[in-house]
Amino acid sequence: MTDNSAKARVMVSRATKPLVPRHIKLRHDKGRDRWIILAPERVLSPDAVSVAILKKCDGQRTIDEISQELARDYSASIDDIRRDVIDYVQDMSDRGYMQAKS
Repeated sequence: MTDNSAKARVMVSRATKPLVPRHIKLRHDKGRDRWIILAPERVLSPDAVSVAILKKCDGQRTIDEISQELARDYSASIDDIRRDVIDYVQDMSDRGYMQAKS
């Protein structure tokens, strides 16, 4: 018997519009002066690059648009930024911390 409840893996591409789901919260911890991700039964401590990406994942912008903004903000290569954004969003999507709609 096959388990059909398994969720299919979304493959993140340049056209993907990533979104942080409602049950995941990005919050600034003022006491420790750091950003945290609050997830059911988990607290994650993202680095500065992760926070910059997460803040732009609104479900409206594509990976390409997010990458262009970050490349401009950080005066970095669009190709390097895009690769990092795709890798990060893919990992977060695979772990259930982000929705990635292609």
